[in-house]
Amino acid sequence: MTPGGIGYHIALSIWVQWYSMATYAVGDIQGCYDEFITLLDKIGFNDDDQLWIAGDLVNRGPKSLEVLRFVKRLGSRARCVLGNHDLHLLAIHHGTASGKRKDTLTPVLEAEDRDELMHWLQQQPLLVDDKELGYVMTHAGIPPHWSLKLAKSLAHEVEQVLRSTLANEYFRHMYGNQPDTWQEKLKGWDRLRLITNYFTRMRFLTPSGKLEFSANGGLDTQPEGYFPWYELPRARTLKRTQLFGHWAALGSTGREDVIALDTGCVWGNQLTAVRLEDGQLFSCDCVGHLDFNH
Repeated sequence: MTPGGIGYHIALSIWVQWYSMATYAVGDIQGCYDEFITLLDKIGFNDDDQLWIAGDLVNRGPKSLEVLRFVKRLGSRARCVLGNHDLHLLAIHHGTASGKRKDTLTPVLEAEDRDELMHWLQQQPLLVDDKELGYVMTHAGIPPHWSLKLAKSLAHEVEQVLRSTLANEYFRHMYGNQPDTWQEKLKGWDRLRLITNYFTRMRFLTPSGKLEFSANGGLDTQPEGYFPWYELPRARTLKRTQLFGHWAALGSTGREDVIALDTGCVWGNQLTAVRLEDGQLFSCDCVGHLDFNH
């Protein structure tokens, strides 16, 4: 059988089903706990399996608290990256931001285990990389002008601050759209804010890497001079398949090396997972909570 051929993929899928452990990556859950559990039941998720989550565990859906508790209990079996909604929750927790009208975070903020959950969430990374599986996951993607080595280094810069006594100041300076173009000479909070925005808010870029924040719809909302970040040529190949969420209105990228996992569960669409060992997709329909601006 030729790797990449139909017979090869069928055989690989059968092997994965019989093998004792599989790794599943799930798109933005955003508090849709019931649908999340339904999807895990559908894929037969068991005690030997691993779960990757592409950020935005919380907000806009009704059961963010239940999602956080469930994923935290998975321990080392779960690998999550932080999304913009997760960071927003942490900023509110630290008292550096106010809730927004469409937030659904009150049950988390009033929970008796709030501090424990927030400490756990704050330890999560911005980037997960697995050379053996051949995947790298971030919430919004990796901009094309960054190599994987640079992306991992920049993610680590933010993670170090998040896990330090400077976390409060980080959240105080996190919000904002400037600067909007990467320069290595950037320093301080401007540098950390821009790194965070690339990892958690990116959709459209110019060829020079300038971020655009107002267009949050599908490809039909593409501003002039901007392109979906994954369509721009990479300065250096990542040698990984990218997994990302954040862009519910996008749909499929149409590419095998860049997989969009946010299929708009909280909009009433679907929650989606991919099995990393063979690329098989799974999804479940969602009740959804449609009245919000993603």
